[in-house]
Amino acid sequence: MTKLSVNVNKIATLRNARGGNVPDLLKVATDLEGFGAQGITIHPRPDERHIRYQDARDLKKIVKSEFNIEGNPVQKFIDLVLEVKPEQVTLVPDSVDAITSNAGWDTIKHKEFLTDVINTFKNAGIRTSIFVDANTKIIDGAKAVGTDRIELYTESYATGYFLNKENAIKPFIEAAKRANELGLGINAGHDLSLDNIQFFAQNIPNLLEVSIGHALISEALYLGLDNAVNMYLHRLK
Repeated sequence: MTKLSVNVNKIATLRNARGGNVPDLLKVATDLEGFGAQGITIHPRPDERHIRYQDARDLKKIVKSEFNIEGNPVQKFIDLVLEVKPEQVTLVPDSVDAITSNAGWDTIKHKEFLTDVINTFKNAGIRTSIFVDANTKIIDGAKAVGTDRIELYTESYATGYFLNKENAIKPFIEAAKRANELGLGINAGHDLSLDNIQFFAQNIPNLLEVSIGHALISEALYLGLDNAVNMYLHRLK
């Protein structure tokens, strides 16, 4: 079964809006695990506009499932990950002013840089994943830089799902098949939702993990967190 890792950035955004500790990020993370989530994901950015660097330190103490930290590997981020030592680090090439992630790595252009960063994390015993577009040449490049896993950037799938879901998923199936041939683990994330997750999971061979935040938290406003998590788990079976 594909694992569900819940991104709690939006919980931190809501907390920060009032400057206090409501909602309590640590309690929400613990509750999500109790509801069945198999991982907690955070994506701290340099301006700490949602997840704060201290949140990463605090979450490490209480998360009992898989802890995944995403981000652009600037030196501040690298230092944080090496200090906290999550089970997984996911490298994302987002710019400082990006509202959300909007592109995968060019693993060919950035081969030397990615190889160095990945070696740094792997030497510290941290599993590495890199955010990539569904492109077989980019997947080949991911293998070359030494990453353990790739995370397929699924915005184009989500955008095309209601127009023609078969066409929308084709490049992701091809990318996943190539990753399987190369021995790369496969994660996925971005704009996956209750509407489109089941079709994606059923068609991507050996999908290990999905990371979902914005959609799940938004859906939980109507459904409740417990119900939303379990609806995702049901669709991922």
